[in-house]
Formats: sequence, C-alpha cells, structure tokens
Amino acid sequence: MARSLFNRMKKKKQSNSNQSAQQTVFQPKITKNLDDNLKNLKQVLGNPDDLVVRELILGGIETRAAIVYISGITDGNLINNNILKTIQLNLKQFESNVLDKVYQEVIAVTDIKKTNTLNEVSVGILNGSTAFYLDGIDTALIMGTAGGEARSIEEPQSETLIRGPRDGFVENIQTNVSLIRRDIKDPNLRFQTHEVGKRSKQKVMISYIEGITNPEIVNEINRRLETIDIDYLSDSAYVEQWIEDSFLSPFPQLLDTERPDKVSASLVQGKVAILVDGSPFALVAPMNIGDAMLSVEDYNQRWIAASFLRILRYLSAFLAVFLPAIYIALVSFHPGMVPSTLTYSIAASREGVPFPAAIEAIIMAITFEILHEAGVRLPKVIGQTIGIVGGLVIGEAAVSAGVVSPIMVIVTALTAIASFSVPSYSVTITFRGLRFAFMIAASIFGLYGIILIYIALNIHLVNLKSIGVPYSAPFAPFFINDWKDLVLRAPITKLTKRPTYLKTMDNQSKDPKPAKRKE
Repeated sequence: MARSLFNRMKKKKQSNSNQSAQQTVFQPKITKNLDDNLKNLKQVLGNPDDLVVRELILGGIETRAAIVYISGITDGNLINNNILKTIQLNLKQFESNVLDKVYQEVIAVTDIKKTNTLNEVSVGILNGSTAFYLDGIDTALIMGTAGGEARSIEEPQSETLIRGPRDGFVENIQTNVSLIRRDIKDPNLRFQTHEVGKRSKQKVMISYIEGITNPEIVNEINRRLETIDIDYLSDSAYVEQWIEDSFLSPFPQLLDTERPDKVSASLVQGKVAILVDGSPFALVAPMNIGDAMLSVEDYNQRWIAASFLRILRYLSAFLAVFLPAIYIALVSFHPGMVPSTLTYSIAASREGVPFPAAIEAIIMAITFEILHEAGVRLPKVIGQTIGIVGGLVIGEAAVSAGVVSPIMVIVTALTAIASFSVPSYSVTITFRGLRFAFMIAASIFGLYGIILIYIALNIHLVNLKSIGVPYSAPFAPFFINDWKDLVLRAPITKLTKRPTYLKTMDNQSKDPKPAKRKE
C-alpha cells in the first residue's frame, strides 16, 4: 500500500512538472504594434525604474522605433555611439526594408540577432543586451551590449605565488574565457554553454580541448549540469556540490581555483574546466588526491626545489591530521614508546594540569578553530591582529593558569602552521575536520584507534570517484608513469605523457624525442 501511494505521488509530481514545462515552453510572440510590444515587455519585467525606453522616429518613412535596455548592466558608450548615434545619423535614409538595413548596415555591434518571441527579448535585456523594436514589424533585434561596472583583473587572493603570472579570474565569465584563450591558442579549445538557474538564468560554461579530453568525461559533466534544478547560483560552489559523486564524503571532488594558468595547465592534461558567470572561482574535474598537494609554482621552479616543496607539503599534511592524535595516544596509552628524557619533560610540563591529554588537546584545537574563523570573518587588518595577539595571549594565559601544558601549545601551533601549507583551502578544511576524528579515536583506543580510522579513510578514498574517475589514482589504481608528477616532480623534459587515469585521446603531451638542434 505504501509503495502504491508512493507511485501515485511520483506520477502526480511528474504530471505537474510536465505541465509546468509545457507552460515554460510557451512563449508569447512579438506583435506588429510597438505600443503593445513595449507594454508586454514592461509587464514581464515588472516595469522597473532602471528600464530605459528610447523612442525614435525614422525620418524617411515616419515610422516609430524604440531601443530598450536596463541601465547599470549595459555599456552606455556602446549604446550611445554604436546604436543610437548611428541610427540618428541614418534617419533620412530609411525608406524600405528598415529592419534588414538596421541589422546589416547601420548597427555597429558584433553580437546581434533577430527574434520574434518576448521571452528571448526579456532574457536578453536581463543579460545586458539592448532590444530594437520597429512599429509594424513582428521581429525585434537583440544587440549584445553587456557591460557596466566590473572588477578589474587582479592577483588571486587565495592562491598567491612567488614566481608566476599575476592575473586571476573575475566575476565576468567572458573575461575569464578570454584569459583562458590567451593561454591556450589551440583551435581545438572548446566552450559549451549551459543556462542554469530558473530565476537567475546564469551562464555556466565547460571548457576542454577536443582531441585530448576523454569524451566520456565531457558527456558526463554535461549530463550532470543539465540536472541542476535551482533558482540561483551565487558561486561555482553550488555547481560543485550538485554534480559531485558523493555528497557524504568530506573530501572535495572538484578542484576550485582562481588562477587561469592552473586551469590552462589542467585543460592541456585532459581535464575539464567549469566556469560560472558571477564567480571568480573555476572548477576543474576530474580531481584526485594528489591534486590537493600540487601548486602551479611547482612548474615554475627547478625540479629539485619543486620536489623538495612537495615533500614538505605531504609532511605538513601528515602533521596537520595526525600530530595531535599521536600526542594523545603516546601520552595517554603508550608512554613507553617515547624516549625517557622526553617522557620526563612531558610529565614535568603537565604537572598541575587538571585535564587528561585528550581533553587538553580538544580544548586547544577548538580554541584555535574559533580564532581562525574569527580572523577570517573580521576585516583584514583586524583579523590578522586577532589571530596573532589572540593566539599569543590565550596560549600564554592558558599555560599560566595551568589549564594546558606548554608542549600542548607547541603541538597546536605546529599543527596549525602545517595545515596552512596545503595549497587547496577546501582540502585544508577537510584535514581540519579529520583531525578531530583521529583525536577522538586516539583518546579511546590509542594508536590502535588511529590505525582503525586510517584504514577506514583509505577504504573511503579507494571507493571515492570524481566524475567517474578514481579519486585515489594513481595510488590505487596504481599507474607508475603518473608518479613522475606526484610526490616528486621529474624534470620538465621527462614529463612527456598525460595522466594515464584520465584515459585521454592523445596521451603524448610533447614529442618524447625532440629533434636535435642544428649547430
């Protein structure tokens, strides 16, 4: 009975969605009466105060015309100089076939198209375009005039480099596309556009290189984007959470970045980039666990220095996740594994502390997380002051009051510094959450608890996928060729093949045997 009720509710929901889809497909036509067209457009848009309607009289035929746009999201100079001024200069020349002449000869705008539906006109105007109506004609022109105030290209705030390009993505998707095209001048570079958001109707573009990227990955991303059913996208994070493989996993399954050079490098490898209008963060898919430890600067340094930095990052990631838990396990359950001199030192520092090591570590970890969150939310200058002064004052006061031991403050500070060494902020948040899981396990079972959580974490990573690609590759499944650019970074001359786990159509990233230079 419950199943039949569920099926009836499902059918009713499908029928309602079909009816709403049919209503959405219906699009009112543009009429031959200019006043009716303007009235219908104002009614659809709600007659906003920033809607500009400029009516004209074409001199040669004494016919009324109008251009319509929304101020603030359009380029005023483009409208005045390339549309309004050119029409006014040619008023007396209009005698017949006016719309075609305006379309072909008069308007000096590259992006222009004809339409006969009110829906396309309204959507175009809301996207920053300008509509041209002509009395007696049931067709309108939509001219691309999007503009207005926008943030200039600046250095990314979340991914700073010592050596490398200084440009970063902005909120304008067309600007972001141009940044990628400047880096990759390949005619096979492709951009496919989706419209997402029932209310916002934002552009979402996927980018890939045809002939390199696996078509199955592209098709799967397109399929998932088409399933997005949401009113508004404020950031690419909405897309990331909607199309990821497992929402229960603490690990991010798509890589987010503000750097065009990082996106371009990923595209050349055979990955897919996702750009969202209004967001300066692009998404790169598929992603694996090794991508969290990579930085674009690794390829701007010599291979020895880059390999050393990567080893430091892996060591920092280990300390950020395991150090407090190992401290709890050794102090509470396995003091015999610590050298005698260090054991006496730890015991002396903990003399008078009323809490066990587990409670002590959790108190300090939570205090640090609160300070970190407060520093992020406050204005930049004040946030830095709160982070430094708050950490020093609270740490010194806690030690003086006998609430925590000095060595616990050292462990917490080292853990915090190590967590900031991971290039990906999304992965850093994951490590901060896993740290508490290992601390709780260590406080109950000691090192055995750490090992049990570590085994469970590895099982999860092996089963996790990113757009159908194993998240743990090239560790598992194991691809020996991909280890040239994983923990260690081989010399650039040796990185001749694209990642094996991506199953790219063109596996060679360069000629493995370059031609000898002539003397």
